[in-house]
Amino acid sequence: MSRKARIGITADFLQRDGKSIIPGPGLKSLDEIPNVEYEIFPEFLPEVTPEQIRGFDMVISFGPKWTHRTIAGNHQLLCCHRGGVGYDMVDVPALTEAGVMLCITPAAVRRPMATVIITFILGLSLRLLIKERLTREGRWAEKASCHGIGLVGKTLGSIGIGNIGHEMFLLAKPFGMKHIAYDPYVTQEAVVDVNVKLVDMDTVLAESDFLNISCPLNEETRHLIREKELRKMKKTAFLINTARGPIVDEAALIKALQEGWIQGAGLDVFEQEPPQPDNPLLKMDNVIVTPHALGYTDELFIIMLDEILGQISQVIRGEVPEGLVNREVWGRPEFQAKLKRLQKATM
Repeated sequence: MSRKARIGITADFLQRDGKSIIPGPGLKSLDEIPNVEYEIFPEFLPEVTPEQIRGFDMVISFGPKWTHRTIAGNHQLLCCHRGGVGYDMVDVPALTEAGVMLCITPAAVRRPMATVIITFILGLSLRLLIKERLTREGRWAEKASCHGIGLVGKTLGSIGIGNIGHEMFLLAKPFGMKHIAYDPYVTQEAVVDVNVKLVDMDTVLAESDFLNISCPLNEETRHLIREKELRKMKKTAFLINTARGPIVDEAALIKALQEGWIQGAGLDVFEQEPPQPDNPLLKMDNVIVTPHALGYTDELFIIMLDEILGQISQVIRGEVPEGLVNREVWGRPEFQAKLKRLQKATM
């Protein structure tokens, strides 16, 4: 007897009132895929459990962890479709060992997150929060004491110039800034279109007036920015981190901001999320902080779901899905056996 492909969805795709975080039809768009049924997990857990994913062929996930325990003993799951591009919360080797693909959605975050970085650049350079506070507090006469900073001729640097970093430089073109970046995995030819000069780490630290971080979090990049690196930056520089909090040693950053090693920061991410209420970063006038959600826009979620729907359709048709991270899984006999069982069962 034939059945439909079963899709599980982690509960963080729903708001507290039960409405989808995705605008428009939202998750009901899954109804457009033939021979598919879906179910939203009844509760959100910080780590996906074996019980939650049991009986599903694919799972759409956003925030929770995926560990070795998550997929222990599972011989049905084909793919985890994770919204966004960061997968530091996923034990990729464990998924690979279990014959489970991990797919991400790079197109969904490219423009929204690049826009977030530009927003921080403009907010910091124009002293936006300080002037907003002066206005609300009736301190109009003090407006001349906090001049903004013009961008023409300043240096915009980035640690990482992949999907999001490249788009950031594209959006920054009209500002008349000098563009530099450090990324050992990118060639000079790949960034010619955005007028970026690739430099070493010390140069991007020392020369940037606005230093953006757009690299993934892994063992190579954890605490990539420490006290030593912060001390190499200009005293007038701003640090912007929208990637992952642990890339920056937060204690060192707090010290740098308190003691004036750098001028300010724009942070959408923290080492601990949510940060503790007494975190000094939350009380600094020279820091703009947002809750790892500034990029949450209708555009991001709509494109994210479109990418995931496309990936699900590709898997069902027996095609290698776009956004596949651990590509070695596809050719493994045990994975192909699972895929063929699904295709046979849903015919």
